[in-house]
Amino acid sequence: MMDYQMKAKATIRLKFSSEKQLRAVVDALTPEVSKPLAGRAKVALERQDAFLVLRVEARDTVALRSTLNAYLRWVGSIVNVVEVLEHSA
Repeated sequence: MMDYQMKAKATIRLKFSSEKQLRAVVDALTPEVSKPLAGRAKVALERQDAFLVLRVEARDTVALRSTLNAYLRWVGSIVNVVEVLEHSA
């Protein structure tokens, strides 16, 4: 496996309106973070009170952008599902 030097970095801090949403996002994304599909980017998740901190390091800006887009879409989808479940219960 090639060892790529990470050249592009981003940190995103997302605030959640409920503990349930935050927990659902962390639980759903943890497997993705622990076993990445490609070696072009590394992702770390951290909880800080009502915030999720998403840190992405990538070997180039293309990998950084695509990784950020994927994780942010996943976050949005998970939050939407939790909201639908909360309102239907």
